[in-house]
Amino acid sequence: MSDFKFCPVCATSLIQRSDEGEGGKSRLACPEGHWTHWDNPLPVLAAIVEIDGKVLLARNAAWEEGMFALITGFMERDETPEQGIAREIKEETNLDAEQVKLVGVYEFMRKNELIIAYHVKASGQIRLSPELLEYRLLEPAALRPWRAGTGHAVADWMRAQGLAVEYVDRPLLQKAQPEPALKA
Repeated sequence: MSDFKFCPVCATSLIQRSDEGEGGKSRLACPEGHWTHWDNPLPVLAAIVEIDGKVLLARNAAWEEGMFALITGFMERDETPEQGIAREIKEETNLDAEQVKLVGVYEFMRKNELIIAYHVKASGQIRLSPELLEYRLLEPAALRPWRAGTGHAVADWMRAQGLAVEYVDRPLLQKAQPEPALKA
């Protein structure tokens, strides 16, 4: 549930309301009809970034050691998803997106997100933004997707490359494990 408590138009306390036209779905709403909190999923862009035949995974500064993931981010107003993922890759890694191809669209209900995943062939010199601490370049066959979010995109991409998919249960790389897993 959200943190919204008051209507942003009239400041009246919000109520839970089921609308007939919405299939009985209950939503937070202004009792005066000024505002409804739809709580729709947020689109998130994700990239399987390929550089010189290897896939780039990065560790966010906020994550524990050993956790690596695809490059992800949010679209901005007035940009297409393809422009958005190219911008995110440039901002986070300094790489230039040369070929951008849709892999698929995936639900990530736990975070109320809809992931739009791309395979991006990129070039340039990797220079991480302060948001990222470190990166790994892996042979595509060494990828081990997890069973949620971006992991499904990686698995689909691997299958399209004719690679075997071996899922991991946890999105962590333990020091004893030779290959990193993915986290969305």
